[in-house]
Amino acid sequence: MAFKCDKFKIMDEFIGIRIKKKIAERFKEFSKKHYRTHTETLAGMLDFFYYNEISPKENFGPTGRRLENTFKKRINAVIAIMKDVEKNKANPTLAILESLMEAADPKNKNQIRDYEEDDTHPDFYK
Repeated sequence: MAFKCDKFKIMDEFIGIRIKKKIAERFKEFSKKHYRTHTETLAGMLDFFYYNEISPKENFGPTGRRLENTFKKRINAVIAIMKDVEKNKANPTLAILESLMEAADPKNKNQIRDYEEDDTHPDFYK
């Protein structure tokens, strides 16, 4: 319905579109959150699909939640591997190094072998 008057601006025509009630309620909620009018909302939605050259029926792949869950699983696996390495590799190596340090400590004279009297030591024949 268009009318022209000197005091009023020219208004665009409006038409009615038949939409199921549940969908109309969802659209109204979305429209209130993001736009001022229902016309702006619909125009924005159409522009989004037109400018990005995508179809509303297109599947965009994994969602953010799915990706997050995948990353969490992989991070947990890495943590488990690191704990296993600490338990089976680092701690035994640390124990070996500590025992070597204790053996070299001058306070532990009784644990150190006397290589001067031992003929199996490579420095014995020098």
